[in-house]
Amino acid sequence: MPLSDYISSLGDNPYFGAGFGLFGVGFAASVLRKSGQFGLIWFKRNCMITLEIPNRDKSYHWLLNWITVHGTRTHHVSVETTFKQSETGRVYTKFDLIPSPGIHLFRYKNNVIRVERSVEKSAVSLQTGKPYESVTMTALGINKTMFLDILEEARALALVSEEGRTVMYTPMGADWVPFGYPRRKRPIESVVLDKGVSEKMLNDIKEFIQNPKWYYDRGIPYRRGYLLYGPPGCGKSSYITALAGQLDYSICLMNLNDRGMSDDRLNHLLTTAPEQSIILLEDIDAAFLNRDLAKENPTMYQGMGRLTLSGLLNALDGVASAEARIIFMTTNYIERLDAALIRPGRVDVKEMIGYATDFQLEKMFTRFYPEGGEEGGKKFCALVRQHNKPVTAAQIQGLFLQHKDNPEGALTNIELLWKSL
Repeated sequence: MPLSDYISSLGDNPYFGAGFGLFGVGFAASVLRKSGQFGLIWFKRNCMITLEIPNRDKSYHWLLNWITVHGTRTHHVSVETTFKQSETGRVYTKFDLIPSPGIHLFRYKNNVIRVERSVEKSAVSLQTGKPYESVTMTALGINKTMFLDILEEARALALVSEEGRTVMYTPMGADWVPFGYPRRKRPIESVVLDKGVSEKMLNDIKEFIQNPKWYYDRGIPYRRGYLLYGPPGCGKSSYITALAGQLDYSICLMNLNDRGMSDDRLNHLLTTAPEQSIILLEDIDAAFLNRDLAKENPTMYQGMGRLTLSGLLNALDGVASAEARIIFMTTNYIERLDAALIRPGRVDVKEMIGYATDFQLEKMFTRFYPEGGEEGGKKFCALVRQHNKPVTAAQIQGLFLQHKDNPEGALTNIELLWKSL
């Protein structure tokens, strides 16, 4: 049979016709499905914008709180319990209803935004033990400005909740996390140092903050180090807390004796410290002794961590050390510190916060008992000096707290200053 007649006979075969038809329908459906998929991909890439924020990013919780405030039509929520401190100092419980994992829709400036909060239950953070999360926001259009506006509003909303507060941070793994709840700012006038000391340090740190260009133009590393030394209880840590409140800065507390502290971790933490923060290294002498002193008395305590003195020195003033950074160190025994640790460039300002002077005695009395006036302050100072014993600011405050509204009681019980010693 000729080939042409054979092909013609296949056209008359009903089974072949049905199979070819099914094939054609299937092929057409496949083409339509693929076209739809490509069309959807093209539409998402060219007509939609997507923003993903992982919970490892600082703005993650800001965004969740912002969605809680603006996404009023969200009915699927999760509870987040926090603790806040009122102006009176009382701590109260606060329940925030944040969007639960899943898909949510809300409007922002006449735009419909799809929000998906997803939880990766198979991936858990080794530092916090919590699963990794992310929020994905999707909207029509290609203008990224809308998402930037949302993030800026979320940041501003978070700052309002921390306004008038000092936030404390502590290292957890390789990250800085808030420690406790934001504390009410302590007025810098409430920490009475010797005459002119507080003003001198405040002016120095303000001058540093306001003049980064001066450092950059001269090729000088833009960082500042301070060392406060003196007997315990004289107000070193209290002054740093008050200074942070005055500057609207947070405080990053770092324990160099942490067993998990290493040279690399310290360098990383100093580099990634939150912006506008003071890094506080308390009791620096407990971490590292003067090398000459350690050789003379090998049994003296020299710290327990894996951090080395050379690692600390390089982190403070090495090639890879961070800039735009303010570090405060405190010690009760400056003679135990290695000379290399407190040289200029690592410690630019050294200030002794010692036993209370006559100026401090008078100023603290008049601050606690304004009705006593200057005469009351002078009388208190004279009575203290009669005992010929040094006294710390903590001892004075302890006496005043025992006689809160009774200046005469404080004057007649001066001996209580040393009773606890």
